[in-house]
Amino acid sequence: MTDDVRTIVLVAVAAVVFAVLGWYVRTYLWRRRLRRRQAFFGLPENSETLLVVNREASGPELSVTRHDVLALLELAPLIKECGAHAQIVAHDGAQQGFGERTEFCVGGPAVNRRLAAHMHSMLPGVRINTEPEPGPDRSAFQIGGERYRMEPGKTEYVLLARLTAEQAHGDRPVFLFCSQRAIGNPAATRYLAVNHERLARKHGANSFVLLLRVVNSGAYGPDVVELVADVTKAAHTPLPPPRNSHRAA
Repeated sequence: MTDDVRTIVLVAVAAVVFAVLGWYVRTYLWRRRLRRRQAFFGLPENSETLLVVNREASGPELSVTRHDVLALLELAPLIKECGAHAQIVAHDGAQQGFGERTEFCVGGPAVNRRLAAHMHSMLPGVRINTEPEPGPDRSAFQIGGERYRMEPGKTEYVLLARLTAEQAHGDRPVFLFCSQRAIGNPAATRYLAVNHERLARKHGANSFVLLLRVVNSGAYGPDVVELVADVTKAAHTPLPPPRNSHRAA
């Protein structure tokens, strides 16, 4: 074998070895990211999850509102990537405990009973004005000592929470997307879809509650959303009896 042929063979062998190593490293990293994603969402391979939405008022059949459809479209790829299966249920049709299956609850406490029950059980530091009468405090959030009022079309707030509880029947989390207006639902689910890896690195399998703000939805729809604060501690600290609270800056 001449030196030129030997060099060609060695280069070819080296190329194959590096290609195999590259494939192995990429596969290893992909599987590790997948495992982290599955752990964060509580969605191992072939598991089931519930997508809990409010029932549109037009009839008894399950009819999902446009903004909730947009929110579900943001969640669907995340669930599919984990190899899990989703079931859409109405808020008044999911009469079961929590912890056995991951849940994604979309809406607000005035229209989503299951979300309201989760918030009452696991977020004693959050109070939401669900009174239908118009006024500056309509749909306002009170979190700890702060009150967050909405300005429709300009500033709307939405809570994004990943929750687990000791009294649950399993260790699967509940994700809440609690908005002052329906447009906040796709904004919060999109925020989760974009930032879930960063949130998983920061919080791991622990509960967290984030307050988000939808900016100028009248012009930008749900596309511009920003993080206001991590309110986990305040949201888990029981509130005193109702009293006046200043508006947050």
